[in-house]
Amino acid sequence: MLAYTLSIVAAVGVVALTALLFRIAKKGSEDREPDGPSAAHAGAMLSALFLLVFAIAIIVPWTTADAARQNTHAESQAAVNAYWAAADLPDEAPAQIRTALRDYVTFVVRDEWPLMAEGRMDAIGTARLDALRSRVTALEVEGDTAEEAKGTVLEHVGTMSTARAQRSSDAAATPPDGLLLLTILTGVIVIVFPFLAGARPRGLAILPLVAMAAMLGFGVYLTWDISRAFDGPLAVGPDAFRGALQEFARIAGGI
Repeated sequence: MLAYTLSIVAAVGVVALTALLFRIAKKGSEDREPDGPSAAHAGAMLSALFLLVFAIAIIVPWTTADAARQNTHAESQAAVNAYWAAADLPDEAPAQIRTALRDYVTFVVRDEWPLMAEGRMDAIGTARLDALRSRVTALEVEGDTAEEAKGTVLEHVGTMSTARAQRSSDAAATPPDGLLLLTILTGVIVIVFPFLAGARPRGLAILPLVAMAAMLGFGVYLTWDISRAFDGPLAVGPDAFRGALQEFARIAGGI
């Protein structure tokens, strides 16, 4: 925060020093008009700054949501692959492993997904995966087929665990600190800048300014509304996990 404050003070100091030096040197001319070169230059730069900040505030959550969506597909597909691979395990292990996989995916869809909209995960999910991995690891198998199936299931459960950790990170991810505040600040300055420059729009001349303010307000609200990957207009839904549950039923019905 101190570095930000010092950078602002330094920039303002440069303007003040430059104005003083030009006044002492008696260079340039007075610029008091709302449409003068000073106001035009400042207005263009402020607009560019707002567009830059606004673009970052949109792109960062959009990218995070897209990566989170791909990760949910990776986790759900790993669960489906583990469900398939469990068929070659001995005795009652296939039914037990498949039940555990189905319970985990159901838990994610029904219980955990609402928490993710708040940026949180349920520790029970991690405990379920750890218990599943321990159960598979403890299996005593004989023969190459069963041994290979055990290794394959463990590999897919490991992939699920890795994807779950990434999902936890995606759920907690938000845009960089201060970005939303900077978006609001630059948006407000862009709106009031004509008045700060000395313009006093009247009648129909104020309508474009009102329209711009309304659109900027909506844009700033949008940057806040999409700040989390699992909440808002860009929210990633549990469609991939629902698809996995359907695939479980299809596999169980076909075997």
